[in-house]
Amino acid sequence: MKIEIKKSKKTIDYVKAIDFLEKRLLLINEKKAAELIWVLEHPEIYTGGTSYKEDEIIDKSIKITKTNRGGKITYHGPGQTIFYFVIDLSKRKKDIRRFVNLIENSIIEALKDFNINSFSDRKNIGIWVNHKNKIKKISAIGIRVKKWIAYHGFSININNNLNKYNKIIPCGIKDKSVSNLITIKNQNYKKLNDKIIKNLISNLEI
Repeated sequence: MKIEIKKSKKTIDYVKAIDFLEKRLLLINEKKAAELIWVLEHPEIYTGGTSYKEDEIIDKSIKITKTNRGGKITYHGPGQTIFYFVIDLSKRKKDIRRFVNLIENSIIEALKDFNINSFSDRKNIGIWVNHKNKIKKISAIGIRVKKWIAYHGFSININNNLNKYNKIIPCGIKDKSVSNLITIKNQNYKKLNDKIIKNLISNLEI
């Protein structure tokens, strides 16, 4: 089956989105639906993955929505693009690390087209840039695998409100900060989503 590409223009509630992914996973497992890549934005929300700790919440007044993805606490909101997926690894190599590398490379390759040099880090999952001699995170990745089907996804900070990250220790990393693409290089990123999707599909076929 071909991979379905779904693009939402309106913001999508986080809990409803994850529920949709989990239902799609069951359908894919039963060979009743196609794999999925879904591009969207969320209303403001802080989510905590399976390994987050309470001391990573700086502002105790914020609400953390617990989720079953891997990773720690992160923020989602307008100006940040979310790429969700439901991908059957049993149809490919059952290699989670390879799948993560595939995602990282798809993002890095796309950003090169915008003259942004980015890189991955084996110790700190995600995509990073060196901006004014400081290492900053611009993409977070969170994955869960069930029945060898990978779901959840990754986020790209385009022009989101970076002050929101001051209320948490993003992804549990204390010695590095978060940035967005507009801060790194002020240009039009309208075609970035399509470039990342194209790279993902191409790399999934290898």
